Amino acid sequence: MVKYSEDYLALGQNLDPEDYVFTEYTVKTDEDMKNVAAAIAAEQSTGTWTAVSGLDKEIFSRYAGKVTKIDGNKITVAYPADDFSIDIGGVPQILSVIAGNLFGLSEAQGIRLEDVFFPKSILEQFKGPKFGTAGLREILDRPEKPLVGTIVKPKIGLSPKQTADYVYQAGLGGLTNGKDDETLSDQKFCPFEERVSAVAEAIDRVRSETGHRMIFAVNISTRSDRILELADRAQELGATELMIDILTTGFTAVQTVAEDPSIKLPLHIHRTMHGALTRNREHGISTTVISKLARMCGGDALHIGAFGAGKMNGDPTETLLNQKACTEDNVPYKAIMPVCSGGVYPGVVKKIVDIGGNDVQIQAGGGVAGHPDGILGGARAMSQAVDAAYAGISLPEYAKTHGELKTALDKWGYVE
Repeated sequence: MVKYSEDYLALGQNLDPEDYVFTEYTVKTDEDMKNVAAAIAAEQSTGTWTAVSGLDKEIFSRYAGKVTKIDGNKITVAYPADDFSIDIGGVPQILSVIAGNLFGLSEAQGIRLEDVFFPKSILEQFKGPKFGTAGLREILDRPEKPLVGTIVKPKIGLSPKQTADYVYQAGLGGLTNGKDDETLSDQKFCPFEERVSAVAEAIDRVRSETGHRMIFAVNISTRSDRILELADRAQELGATELMIDILTTGFTAVQTVAEDPSIKLPLHIHRTMHGALTRNREHGISTTVISKLARMCGGDALHIGAFGAGKMNGDPTETLLNQKACTEDNVPYKAIMPVCSGGVYPGVVKKIVDIGGNDVQIQAGGGVAGHPDGILGGARAMSQAVDAAYAGISLPEYAKTHGELKTALDKWGYVE
């Protein structure tokens, strides 16, 4: 075992939160926790496995990470704000410090970055969302009710016309939102430009025929050197919202699109691949950290989980932490819309609203497309479930006078 300098331990010291980035880690180790904590602080700031001649007292005092708290297997490390290069490094450099080589340290069997807290000097370097929750509600003329949407299913294989027909039926059924699946981009069976144009026309038809407003997030996830060009093209073709897979495309891809003044559309942020980082509760990175960074970079809506109600691994507590990261007001950004998705169907809508409140976007793929009465019936059932939850009426009671909801509950059941 390498012995790390105890100079990295600053236990009990009250460091100024405006001068440091504070990080919280869970550590799994059979070794001395103080030494492991010192190893993390050293590896991610001024140290390494052995003493180096260039590390003088001045460098150490100004730039060394400091372990401020050890509570069982939880540790807090404060990194000086001067360790971060925001103008050039941005999120890539931030992550290299707070979530870099530490995961490979031999002193621990598992390390998980649970949370991060930035000083004002770093937060103000990011512009955050253009629209956020309030902007989305204004676009949709939906001031209070939860937003309700769908993911086009099957996720791949439909033509542009079939995709547009799906969106049209979903809009007629009362859904406020729709989106491409994260795997759909510009495949031969559904070319991007044809799909964007067809969906835009479908949304216009819904609006002209019924007055109902709907937006649809088209997937622009692509190479970093092309994403702004693709965003511009989608906007020209009538897109109403853009979707970016933040982990596969990169945090800076979101920031690039969000901060470009020519882009006038909200950004729907998907977390595909996050389970590779977040699912192991003893190693990796929590979804809370991803949520905070997504908001900083300019996302307007972000997937947070379904409060344990859907098909994806997760629990209500973790989802609530993600929701808090989207909405807390101690940062200089607009609140962003938390999106609940992944195995959602009408029968779980009331549970989601009861836990998460009304400022959520509830989204169903199979829960719409799998309805016995087709897309229109599935969309109506989801809309009815949201109406019931918003009114505080039980789903079985509301279903007595709403046939599409009753059909959905008969097929999939419900959770109160």
